[in-house]
Amino acid sequence: MKLVVQRVKNAKVEVDNKVVGKIEKGFMVLVGVGQDDTEKEADYLVKKLINLRVFEDENGKMNLSIKDVQGKLLLVSQFTLYADCNSGNRPSFINSAKPDLANKLYEYFCMKCNEEVHVEKGIFGANMQVTLQNDGPVTILLEK
Repeated sequence: MKLVVQRVKNAKVEVDNKVVGKIEKGFMVLVGVGQDDTEKEADYLVKKLINLRVFEDENGKMNLSIKDVQGKLLLVSQFTLYADCNSGNRPSFINSAKPDLANKLYEYFCMKCNEEVHVEKGIFGANMQVTLQNDGPVTILLEK
């Protein structure tokens, strides 16, 4: 699994001009599922994400987690994180999980995150428009 984690002041995802997920302070996370991923990788990344200390403490140091600041998550499925552009200019997505597995692990990941903090999410497989205000900017790549 691969995550692109952006610390945001606010973020939203729309499908067909309707807001389906919206947060204020927290993380907007693009979630990619690879063909060999299992719940083990998802569990590892949930723990990493929830405990990632990139929010500022009273001294201005990145030392607080999303739980510490009562932040929220906006989770958006993103199969293109597994794009392979090494051969030619048209990406290959052969390393992305098939839709059934990807959706299952994405939903599992969302459920496990929601046990820790409030989660909003996009719609798997939909054409989504994501709007965000990156705070910092802070963008972290996590994978397992």
